Amino acid sequence: MRRDSQRHYSVDDYFTVEEMSEIKHEYHDGDIFAMAGASLRHNEIAANVLSEFRVRLRDTDCGAYGSDLRLLTPSGLYTYPDVSVFCGEVQLAADRSDTATNPAILVEVLSDATEDCDRDEKFTLYKSIPVLRHYILISQNEIVVDHFQRIQADNWQGHSMRGPNDVVAISDPPISLALKDVYRRVF
Repeated sequence: MRRDSQRHYSVDDYFTVEEMSEIKHEYHDGDIFAMAGASLRHNEIAANVLSEFRVRLRDTDCGAYGSDLRLLTPSGLYTYPDVSVFCGEVQLAADRSDTATNPAILVEVLSDATEDCDRDEKFTLYKSIPVLRHYILISQNEIVVDHFQRIQADNWQGHSMRGPNDVVAISDPPISLALKDVYRRVF
């Protein structure tokens, strides 16, 4: 999240821009960022992950949502993760029925334009969410999935998978996600 302008926007300014615009924006620390459009591969991967999560979470108290659900982190980032999973009641930001605050799992499909930010700045901001347990980064250019799991409050363990037969094992909620399903119709 880079500061590209000298203007400092308020959260109210951000919501005004969001309501008037046909594209989505992220907001952090006084800056508003237009979100780039997504490629066919990106959309296919995000849809695959969302579909797999929804099926696997069907009989749990967790639900999976796509990129139309806005997220607010304690660090003040407003953003739209590609896929988010919430367990128990979805907590909404004050006065915002379209902005959730308590994801257990976040998934970002990487692009050349977003990869550095998703791996660094955005991950740092996501870590401020106390109930976040898993952060999953998925390449759209090759079969590579990086799964980060919170071990303790400030301790994350990462695991990278590169084979179509590899599986992302999520401990809580107890589900798995096969890479062949993530990349169905992509490679």
